[in-house]
Amino acid sequence: MGLSTWFTQHRITRDARCLLRRRRAAPLLAMIKAVHRRRGRVDIVDVGGTRAYWNILPSGFLGEHHAAITLVNLPGGPPPELGPGFSWVGADACDLSRFADHQFDIVHSNSMIEHLGSWARMKQFAREARRLAPALFIQTPNFWFPIEPHLMTPGFHWLPIPLQAALLVRTGLGNLVRSPDIDDAMSKVEEFRLLDARTLSALFPDATILREHLGPLTKSLIAVRETA
Repeated sequence: MGLSTWFTQHRITRDARCLLRRRRAAPLLAMIKAVHRRRGRVDIVDVGGTRAYWNILPSGFLGEHHAAITLVNLPGGPPPELGPGFSWVGADACDLSRFADHQFDIVHSNSMIEHLGSWARMKQFAREARRLAPALFIQTPNFWFPIEPHLMTPGFHWLPIPLQAALLVRTGLGNLVRSPDIDDAMSKVEEFRLLDARTLSALFPDATILREHLGPLTKSLIAVRETA
């Protein structure tokens, strides 16, 4: 078993992820409570999100705070099973023009922005997110954390892109199977581009950047803009 496969499949790693997600939820819970105190309900748009993600919140919390969550993902295929309080919209994260300015109370996104493929598309998403709601909660893995979170491979994301692609042609990493050629490998490499605190702050200049720690290291970053 390779190191990346061990990181991907090992129960300790999965438990650590679960713990970090629940810890990450603390500022989000506070944000939802603040909006509910003011409005009596909370409208959230979760860009790139899933219904299962919201299970990290305490049971009954969303219902108690009259939260309505709109999940936005790329169109195509039937919408997922959602349940009460959730709706689904097919749209590109960089073009959310179907929604009005401040249509929501909170814009939420978890580990999505690094998948947009280019700095230009990240800026487009950031502009859309900042206009849709007064409050923001945008999480992304930290570039300077030593383990690449998608391939679960130490230092992979610090390598030159041609070397990353060459490695994927030679072997599968994490959940990715071995690429048959460089073209396929380059497509996979370009699927994620990690940010650090400076670049995330440049995208969301009016947000506070929170750091999610694993031991002494910053594993993830969260751009938080509180409700006015």
